[in-house]
Amino acid sequence: MSELTQEGPPAIRLHPKDNVVVATRKVPSGEHIGEVRTVDEIMGGHKIAVRDIKQGEPVLKYGQIVGRTSRDIRAGEHIHLHNLAMLDSSVAHEFAADGGPTPLLPESERRTFEGFLRPGGLVGTRNYIGIITTVNCSATVSRAVADHYRMEGFGPYSNIDGVVALTHGTGCAIPTNTEGYLYLRRVLSGYAKNPNFAAILMIGLGCETNQIGHLVKAFELEEGPRLRAMTIQKLGGTRKTIDEAIRIIDELLPEVDSAKRTTQPLSGLKVALQCGGSDGYSGITANPALGYAADLIVKHGGTAVLSETPEIYGAEHLLTRRAATPIIAEKLMARINWWRDYTDKNGAELNNNPSHGNKEGGLTTILEKSLGAVAKGGSMPLMEVYEYAEPITASGFVFMDTPGYDPVAVTGQVAGGCNIIVFTTGRGSVSGFKPAPCIKVATNSEMYHRMSEDMDINCGGIIDGSDSIEAAGTRIFEKILAIASGEHSLSEGYNYGDNEFVPWQIGAVT
Repeated sequence: MSELTQEGPPAIRLHPKDNVVVATRKVPSGEHIGEVRTVDEIMGGHKIAVRDIKQGEPVLKYGQIVGRTSRDIRAGEHIHLHNLAMLDSSVAHEFAADGGPTPLLPESERRTFEGFLRPGGLVGTRNYIGIITTVNCSATVSRAVADHYRMEGFGPYSNIDGVVALTHGTGCAIPTNTEGYLYLRRVLSGYAKNPNFAAILMIGLGCETNQIGHLVKAFELEEGPRLRAMTIQKLGGTRKTIDEAIRIIDELLPEVDSAKRTTQPLSGLKVALQCGGSDGYSGITANPALGYAADLIVKHGGTAVLSETPEIYGAEHLLTRRAATPIIAEKLMARINWWRDYTDKNGAELNNNPSHGNKEGGLTTILEKSLGAVAKGGSMPLMEVYEYAEPITASGFVFMDTPGYDPVAVTGQVAGGCNIIVFTTGRGSVSGFKPAPCIKVATNSEMYHRMSEDMDINCGGIIDGSDSIEAAGTRIFEKILAIASGEHSLSEGYNYGDNEFVPWQIGAVT
């Protein structure tokens, strides 16, 4: 795609009702945009008033209210933090107005991919060995074991993607009757069951609150060839535990290496939809393109998983309309209400977003950010709503309740069973999320070219008209199938993804 240049219109209007346009590049003061002359120099991705707007009037983008003016604004003026105020979301909710069954393609027309069929019927896109730590106290030992294989390799066994140490900062000093304890255990058990792992080794200290035995029993895990467990205290210390862990993994290598990719239906794909480092182009280019790709995944029998509840706040009415049943819509609203209560209890607000980088990229309020973020979810019926890290069992388009913080959100999605991630970014994200491969999608060409070693796909051409949402979405869909079948994403090429396992820590530490 070409870089953003002076070619093409200087700004675009996203909906006939809008009283703003979005700059497609840096627009100098005095430039004409239609019949309006700009009052300020305005950066690409930022909003420009196309008529005079009185103080207290709503500002409309995507045909939706994104805030109210905090003072009078002249036509051609830059609209951002200095003159646009957040307001509480008060949109009307219609339940299941556009819902219904998922419109699947005939089976004969559905695409396939090459994946690892696991016992129980789940399908992996990668072939990793995972080390799950029950508590922070076993993190150092677990990383030492993973580092051994990173440095020494696997000898003759070439069909193994790596050993991943899933370390975290909790597991003890946490009340067992709290949401935080439940979330941690759901995350750990979900990763143990994720089909991108061919085998799991659990390592604990021994005296922690989060006991291995209780975890295994509560979530119906079964120790055996695919799942082993040990504690440092029982084995006699760190060095002995490291040696024993290496011995056990060496023993597992031939079996893990013997796994082969076979042709699988897209019902074996669970795709996590994510955005991070968003900008003013996110809701115009990469997010709707990913939404188009998500629709294709769903039509071919797969599952697309939207998340980040605080980043759909103010746009949730678009999802409740698409709920397949009123009960599903009510589940989504229950999570929104939970977040209202949660932020209130902690002296915060749901509108504490956007982040610093989001604002520099042109996003002013969480309502504006949410309307762009929800575009990742495409247009298919909403088939289910899950709490954090719950197992995803429904096919089609679903939603998982997570924070907006990307590592925590993706951790919940992978725990739920997602085996591939697509991550849109306008400012530039460099995360990886082992064991799930991550595809990075750039919202604008300037950042794509500047960070081309980290970006898998560019959607910037949508801004200048050299690309379309449909064409870009089709490219994303094809890239998903290629990477699910074994092609490496750019972040995998750098072996990124060891530090983004971040279970949601919520509640008191005692």
